[in-house]
Amino acid sequence: MRNKALKKKILEKVALCRHFEEEVFKNVKKKIIKFPVYLSAGQEFTPATLSEIILNQLKIKPLIFAQHRAHSTYLSFGGNLEKLIYELLGDIRGCAYGMGGSASIHDPNINMFGHDGHMGTQAPIGVGACFVSKKPTVIFMGDASAEEDYVLGALGWASTKKLPVLFVVEDNNFSILTKKKIRRNWHMHDVAKSFKMNAFNISDDPEEIMKLKNNFFKKTTLLNINTKRLFWHSGAGQDSKDTFDRYKSEIKKMGEIGNIINSESKLKIEKIWKKILDKQ
Repeated sequence: MRNKALKKKILEKVALCRHFEEEVFKNVKKKIIKFPVYLSAGQEFTPATLSEIILNQLKIKPLIFAQHRAHSTYLSFGGNLEKLIYELLGDIRGCAYGMGGSASIHDPNINMFGHDGHMGTQAPIGVGACFVSKKPTVIFMGDASAEEDYVLGALGWASTKKLPVLFVVEDNNFSILTKKKIRRNWHMHDVAKSFKMNAFNISDDPEEIMKLKNNFFKKTTLLNINTKRLFWHSGAGQDSKDTFDRYKSEIKKMGEIGNIINSESKLKIEKIWKKILDKQ
């Protein structure tokens, strides 16, 4: 990416998300957070890059629908960090008054709408909201959610009605512990193309995502973004310590600036968590 200022902004968002999730991980292990959480660590570059494109380059404030691993989506699109901490603690001061939890983040201040708990229903609900409002809409889902029948129907309807929806499949290759090749012999970008949508299969490299920004909201579009989760489907455990970590790779590429961003973000997040936990 030639624009160093843009790369720095994206990395700052990613660093914020990464250190937030690392603190969540610690507090799940300590049993301070007592209900299921779905960590987005390892997948932060997707929402961080998309939010920079959509909010700051296209100047659009979209409707946002998500489910699992949505902490980074919330933070990248401008959600209040302290309210998210309170939400994970089940506190009334949370972004969903402590009743939504990790998988049902709701914040009308950033047009992010909560989830009903059924796998993948953010897709038909988001498509319905877009159909009624005609507002640009981003729908995030995992590669497992994409397999639900009502998700596929929603894609077909969105394309038929030429809705300004950007479907984002955060494809980490797992449904809990089952890999994609065991679950299916087809790919989401091929399915989307069969519905006559724009569809792309890319990595979570910001440069790859940036190249596609001119497609957003002009035609119904699906991005199947191949990424890596660092932690289990739910809770505080790791799949493998050898999993590729784009964050560490990008920090290294940025040199001294990257190290400064990493250190400052870590310190900021630790202070905020400590301040809130000390009051509990």
